[in-house]
Amino acid sequence: MSSSSAAAHQHHRRLGGGSGLVPLAALIKEEARTERRAGSAGGSRICARDEDAGGSGVVVEAAEEEARRQRPLLRYGCAAQSKKGEDFFLLRTDCPRPSTSASSSAASPHPTFAVFAVLDGHNGNAAAIYTRDNLLNHVLSAIPRGLSREEWLHALPRALVAGFVKTDKEFQTKGQTSGTTATFVIIDGWTITVASVGDSRCILDAQGGTVSLLTVDHRLEENIEERERVTASGGEVGRLSVVGGAEIGPLRCWPGGLCLSRSIGDIDVGEFIVPVPYVKQVKLSNAGGRLIIASDGIWDALSSEAAAKSCRGLPAELAAKQVVKEALRTRGLKDDTTCIVVDIIPPGQTIRSPSPPKKMNKLKSLIFRKKAKEPSRKLSKQHSGAGVVEEIFEEGSAMLSER
Repeated sequence: MSSSSAAAHQHHRRLGGGSGLVPLAALIKEEARTERRAGSAGGSRICARDEDAGGSGVVVEAAEEEARRQRPLLRYGCAAQSKKGEDFFLLRTDCPRPSTSASSSAASPHPTFAVFAVLDGHNGNAAAIYTRDNLLNHVLSAIPRGLSREEWLHALPRALVAGFVKTDKEFQTKGQTSGTTATFVIIDGWTITVASVGDSRCILDAQGGTVSLLTVDHRLEENIEERERVTASGGEVGRLSVVGGAEIGPLRCWPGGLCLSRSIGDIDVGEFIVPVPYVKQVKLSNAGGRLIIASDGIWDALSSEAAAKSCRGLPAELAAKQVVKEALRTRGLKDDTTCIVVDIIPPGQTIRSPSPPKKMNKLKSLIFRKKAKEPSRKLSKQHSGAGVVEEIFEEGSAMLSER
């Protein structure tokens, strides 16, 4: 942490009464003052590592060429059913990564990465549309040029945090009251980086049948840590009161009455609802896997395991439709329902999606069902013949001073 950031951090602690929990609005305002005082010394806080340029360009280019040959194939599908018209999504497989070497030829193509996102708006669709159109640019603007691929991947989690916060700040200047969840997935080779606010969700169905959550739901009803954060910051958490003193519905944050503790937008609900995302970065084994990214219209109807199981054996395009169909069959169309399925396939391999699990005897079946009901927030390290999914980064703090 820089000296100016450290000083600001101490000031933030005083603002928070010594608790260290500071409203995001106050933190951002103070950081903006610090940046203005820094004047021309400002710039990205994500710094490239200084390296010896002598002869390194050829090595970097050779490594990049080898990485291109080993990159997995991506196959994806998307399906949606609209009730309110507030769900949006982003599908891009050809995003150019900034040049990784100062000596790279202008004629040589830059490596690409893929972006998939689901945005579930509320109180209108303006925040979801603005986030879809601007979030990626804000993330990329937070990353310096000239990084090696490993440095690029290392910089992504923090850049995603910066991009979410900047998108929120810019949208709030428009004075519109809508808000949105955002589950934003970047795939570069075998590395998957996910940032999310709200209750849209991304799960990983690895080869071998292991289902893992790559996001955390920011619903006050289910997330005890977020309830504690909101109340410690001075917010109030409670249900909607009706005539006669009865309380109904899910837990909400007051003022505003939002059920979520993190979102982009929502200018009218106070400073306790923050845009700082939970971020997770993992590296798949070369066996590949499947991602299912969906809005709460899916997850209110299906568990993670049920969604994964419902579409195993189908190609991505049909799998997305099948998940939506299963959710509607279970719960009906009570909300916008959007699903993206992405298959990450080893190069040179016949395209295949995760296979349905083999038949088990009755005892194993009972054990499997019991385990499937247990929530999984940590990645399992035990894959049946599928190698290991390596957890590279995980951070869920809502306080910028801790990121």
